[in-house]
Amino acid sequence: IDVFLARSLLEKLYLFQYPIRPASMTYDDVTHLSAKIKPKQQKVELEMAIDTLNPNYCRSKGEQIALNVDGTCTDETSTYSSKLMDKQTFCSSQAASNVSRYAAAVYKKGELHLTPLHGILQLRPSFTYLDKADAKHREREAANEGGDSSQDEAEDDVKQITVRFSRPETEQARQRRVQSYEFLQKRQAEEHWVHLHYYGLKDSRSEHERQYLFSQGHGLAENTELIKSPSEYLMMLMPPSVEEENDKPVAPSNVLSMAQLRTLPLADQIKILMKNVKVMPFANLMSLLGSGTDSTAVLRCIQQVAMLVQGNWVVKSDVLYPKDTSSPHSGVPAEVLCRGRDFVMWKFTQDRWVVRKEVAAVTKLCPEDVKDFLEHMSVARINKGWEFMLPYDEDFVKKHPDIVQRQHMLWMGIQAKLEKVYNLLKEHLTPKKQEAQSAHPLVVSGEQRVNMAKAKVKQNYGQMEKEFQKQKAEMKSNDTSAKMDVSNIRIKEEPVSDEEPMDASVYEGMNNGVVNGLHAEEDSVDSLNGHLPGGCIDRVAQELKAFVSSTFKKQFVLTLSELKRLFNLHLASLPPGHTLFSGISDKMLQDMVLDTGCKQILVPFPPQTAASPDELKVYALWEAGDTYDQHRQVLLEIFSKNYRVRRNVIQNQLSQECGEDLNKQEVDRVLKVSLCSVVGLIQLIHEFLM
Repeated sequence: IDVFLARSLLEKLYLFQYPIRPASMTYDDVTHLSAKIKPKQQKVELEMAIDTLNPNYCRSKGEQIALNVDGTCTDETSTYSSKLMDKQTFCSSQAASNVSRYAAAVYKKGELHLTPLHGILQLRPSFTYLDKADAKHREREAANEGGDSSQDEAEDDVKQITVRFSRPETEQARQRRVQSYEFLQKRQAEEHWVHLHYYGLKDSRSEHERQYLFSQGHGLAENTELIKSPSEYLMMLMPPSVEEENDKPVAPSNVLSMAQLRTLPLADQIKILMKNVKVMPFANLMSLLGSGTDSTAVLRCIQQVAMLVQGNWVVKSDVLYPKDTSSPHSGVPAEVLCRGRDFVMWKFTQDRWVVRKEVAAVTKLCPEDVKDFLEHMSVARINKGWEFMLPYDEDFVKKHPDIVQRQHMLWMGIQAKLEKVYNLLKEHLTPKKQEAQSAHPLVVSGEQRVNMAKAKVKQNYGQMEKEFQKQKAEMKSNDTSAKMDVSNIRIKEEPVSDEEPMDASVYEGMNNGVVNGLHAEEDSVDSLNGHLPGGCIDRVAQELKAFVSSTFKKQFVLTLSELKRLFNLHLASLPPGHTLFSGISDKMLQDMVLDTGCKQILVPFPPQTAASPDELKVYALWEAGDTYDQHRQVLLEIFSKNYRVRRNVIQNQLSQECGEDLNKQEVDRVLKVSLCSVVGLIQLIHEFLM
């Protein structure tokens, strides 16, 4: 295909992008449309007619809008002379600042003619008539208020005025005025509108102008731009993006996109992130740097711009306060600010709490500077002081003891410098002991309670096993009255040494003796971490059976891992001294699941799966007591053999097993009612396959 460059409409051709056309508006109406343009600004206003006879047009609203805009009287200045909103104004805005890559193309007789676009304008409805209606309303209100006042009040009082002479404008003031928004708006308003005449699509003038889209001369001498080598031609099609970079909006100095950030060296990325965030755990930093980043390189770079405080990284003071800068509040030089902030960071290495008055008394800095230091790394607590904003990162401390030791040596050096500068007393060097917390009970979340319970169970597991073996021997020697109901729960017949008990114990008390309502006095330790006497075993079985039944009626399909997690959450919500705190093992929980009408489903997991044994054990509600038990069992049997089954296979299997000739609608109803449990099974299978 031969390509020609048409020059006739060069720097004259615009592309207008109209909004979706309403049913009552005609874009090609010639008699009721006017247009005007400001060439320098490339701003266009088009006035288009609205078909008031269209059935989609609401005449009452049109009359109301015209009345609000023009009032009752009509003259030459009226916006709607017909007392009806019969036209709509559209105002343009530039869709792209650089349109040099865009052109209008016309294909004719095996030739492609291109005309470069001078501008791309998007037209949007203009609602200036609403401003005019508001102005009319304000004028009417002012007239009413003026009519009520007397003539004496209407007379202007003689007032003394002060005459001031403006100072000569400096060059800097003139540049600021020229670059101001008001000045630019004023210059744009000063440009005069150029009124245009609109020609319809089928007008002869439009047909004549449309011919200019074709190249007037097909000679090669007039199209030398297209006689280029392949590399030059590609450069013309895709020029360097220098101009685009200049046209990008300038972001604030403290804003940097993640895409731009990842183009920088690793050290600069870490410095910018720490300077903006100020306090960050190492795991969060690695997630921001993206996958594939070497953690060793990150550790090497982070130590150059941050210090380790309670297992978290805090940006260094000299990064926030570079040399030759000063405080915006007090004008104190950066060297003094760095010493004061280092003192605050060092205090947080000694304790989680810092008192603002103590910092101000030692550093002798103004309260605003001290507040800035504390807000960088801590949170204010009422009547307590400032607490370090992040919890102690124990994982990082355990994984990187060499880094922790090196940072400790650095803090020892900083402490020695602070002692010389501030003449620190012994009370400043030793961390304060935590005051008795009896007056302020510690509130711990449910998740923290479960984690502490797990730690307590692992710690006391050996002692619990010995106690259990002792009680087991006593149970065998007792008479039959002390035996428990084996049909409900088999808690005393399992070899505890072969099964790991559930992490369902609670932790012992804290300083105040109460943590979220769980008492841990000496007289309650046996009831919480030990085993209940024989008379309470039935209650334990009933409580456990009630939990398992209610859980499977809601979830239908669960792995052993998920069931244990739900049981731990259930324990965390129970009141102190509950019977379920006696220590429930995995085997006890699995036996109770089988006794409550559930069945283990042998899911065809792939052999290469990395799931844990508890995640491979899947249990499903086998008998719910409703009319769809048989259908549910058939479906579970189908999906236990294959995780991908066609609908016709399900329909045939249901017809054979249930003895019913089910059509497509009946199969859909069965799937809708009883497939809720199978959907959970499919989700489990897909999780392990992914």
